[in-house]
Amino acid sequence: MNTETIGLGAGLVWEALDKAQTLDTKQLKKMCKFKNDKELYASLGWLAREGKLVFQPSEDGKEMLVSLAQDK
Repeated sequence: MNTETIGLGAGLVWEALDKAQTLDTKQLKKMCKFKNDKELYASLGWLAREGKLVFQPSEDGKEMLVSLAQDK
């Protein structure tokens, strides 16, 4: 995995969240067709570092919900 691959994955995550508003990590992995958790979390990290994501636990606390941060 390299920065180009991670950047492309970040684009897939952004597009999925732009359409669905909020998704859990399992849904994101499936929608973006990531082969493993490393691809998902590297892509989430890229977007999180740019301040583009909001994370919150699900009601049962078993999943992490992810949504796009609102532009200020």
